[in-house]
Amino acid sequence: MKPYKEMSREELLTLKAELEKQFEDAKGKGLKLDMSRGKPTPAQLDMTMGLMDVLNSESDMNTMDGIDTRNYGLMDGILEAKHLMADVMGGIPAENVIVYGNASLSIMYDTVSRAVTHGVLGSTPWCKLDKVKFLCPVPGYDRHFAITQLFGIEMITIPMTPEGPDMDLVEKYVSEDSAVKGIWCVPKYSNPQGITYSDETVRRFAALKPAAEDFRIYWDNAYSIHHLYDDNQDQILEILSECEKAGNPDMVYEFASTSKITFSGAGIAAFASSKANVEEAKKFMTIQTIGHDKVNQLRHARYFKDLNGMLAHMKKHADIIRPKFEAVLAVLDKELGGLDVGEWTRPRGGYFISFDAMEGCAKAIVAKCKEAGVVLTGAGATFPYGIDPKDSNIRIAPSYPTSEEMAAATDLFVLCVKLVSVEKLLAA
Repeated sequence: MKPYKEMSREELLTLKAELEKQFEDAKGKGLKLDMSRGKPTPAQLDMTMGLMDVLNSESDMNTMDGIDTRNYGLMDGILEAKHLMADVMGGIPAENVIVYGNASLSIMYDTVSRAVTHGVLGSTPWCKLDKVKFLCPVPGYDRHFAITQLFGIEMITIPMTPEGPDMDLVEKYVSEDSAVKGIWCVPKYSNPQGITYSDETVRRFAALKPAAEDFRIYWDNAYSIHHLYDDNQDQILEILSECEKAGNPDMVYEFASTSKITFSGAGIAAFASSKANVEEAKKFMTIQTIGHDKVNQLRHARYFKDLNGMLAHMKKHADIIRPKFEAVLAVLDKELGGLDVGEWTRPRGGYFISFDAMEGCAKAIVAKCKEAGVVLTGAGATFPYGIDPKDSNIRIAPSYPTSEEMAAATDLFVLCVKLVSVEKLLAA
């Protein structure tokens, strides 16, 4: 079929009637699928059940350096968990790591909150400033934007490129405006596009010259080892060492977790930064908490033993979710290829596929899908304030449904894309 934009009005009207009939038939199938979030499937969670067998009532509960994990102490995490998470984040020194509970999002929230109420390394608390701004690469992670919005921080969108955020814009904002205090980054297999920052992009981040002494890069390394393929994997420079080499050792906060490695609700999460930033975080932790779940940290460390154990485990994850990604891409290619009504990414890792519809169509496509039983992430969610200026980006999360369900859901999705695109062209 030729591109829709080349069709006559009569051809579009005929096509619209056909698509409307197909849509009514699809609604009659009674689909009930949720692709709104990148959740691991039950098969992935079942695959990790051996984690529960590592410790029992007969186990030695002491760490490698003889600390009883059942008791108070080691507020910043047990040594073996620090080593494990340091390796997950690219081989950084374990002393630069704090291990927390199950959610890296909680660490990010606390880090922003602490800057708002108490400042960063002695700088003025953000709550005492007239204006605080954050840079937000788009499309991006909705929960990042929710944090900064909650604290009344002005969010500035930065377009993503195949190499990462538009660094010309990043450098301009950071160097010229002292109100710019941070930037959200998902540097590897980004949410939702699956883009990995190039070496040049990482080096340009490390070499930033901020107008604000308390500017920080919020480096959410959520998908550091989440490859889909054994033989086609993205690599990324390690940001902490690059910042140190560039003379900016304190400029980055890094976050990671095992949420999509072990159990999403019962994993471990970590924060990594310079010695000064880590010491400041620990100072506040002494007031905030007695400590996190060291028994769970011990369980993770003994289950995986080292990074190689974790990488072997991640290959099993990839074997489960890769066919779902491929099922989605196969349908998109077959049904929408050449129609000029959308573009989509082909990620080599992570948890999402990013789809860009014709301008002004995303909300209508998501609504049509919901009407027929498939729930997608809300249109606009990948932009600050939930507002996509072009109303075009849609995040597809293939991980949770089965491959068969995913194919059925994608069939419905492409039908809705076609129908809404035809309606848009006719209205124009």
